[in-house]
Amino acid sequence: MVNDQRWHMRIGEVAERTGLPLRSIRHYEDAGLVAPSACSRGGLHLYTPADVERLGVVRRMRRLEFTLDEIRELLGIVDRLAVVDDPPGDEELETLRARLEVYRRAVDTRCAVLGARLREAEDFAATLRAVADHLDHDRVG
Repeated sequence: MVNDQRWHMRIGEVAERTGLPLRSIRHYEDAGLVAPSACSRGGLHLYTPADVERLGVVRRMRRLEFTLDEIRELLGIVDRLAVVDDPPGDEELETLRARLEVYRRAVDTRCAVLGARLREAEDFAATLRAVADHLDHDRVG
């Protein structure tokens, strides 16, 4: 239960800020990817800006077609790296860095693929514009 709710948002506001449907937010909660930071006296889930940021990471990863398990792993890595009172030792830190690098390379690869697809789509759009322009020119002439 939370007394100071000034920094907390209800799920509807979170949906607006993230562009995610309520159903997706609830699904990500059920999948253990995000948890509301608090509950109101009435039992409503309340979220902080950090929760919204975490949902933004989930949203971007889903758009890059990462699985829920991959997202869970990456969030776990980030969470572990953020622990201040029990920081990872050298060996664990090296393992976490290596896993983080795997995700960084995967994102780079997916961005390159999307960039190529975008260039193809732009080329196709230009071809269609040229055909339409040619037809318009023939009609006028």
